[in-house]
Amino acid sequence: MNELFATGRVIDLILLLVVLEGLGLALLRRVTARGPLLRDILPTLISGGLLLVALRAAMADASWRLIAVPLLGALIAHLVDLSRRWRQHALALDKIDDDVDTLPRP
Repeated sequence: MNELFATGRVIDLILLLVVLEGLGLALLRRVTARGPLLRDILPTLISGGLLLVALRAAMADASWRLIAVPLLGALIAHLVDLSRRWRQHALALDKIDDDVDTLPRP
């Protein structure tokens, strides 16, 4: 177990779990038509995966460039996720405003 952490292989296993999570959620959605859409969770999975890649590179004493590139990718994926959530939230608030406007006034 000590070698698993010392070599960074634990990060490889966690990355595999992230991929399996994405595939499992996509399969669940396809089979049951329930659960999140892949396009809604993909930025989060990509961001987390790239952070793990950066950690793996740092644990392997890689060049700072090999650490910075996945960190930048994770930031971009995170900003995409935030932007999508922000827009969804704004649309939901607009819908609430529209619904309130259609209520009969006493």
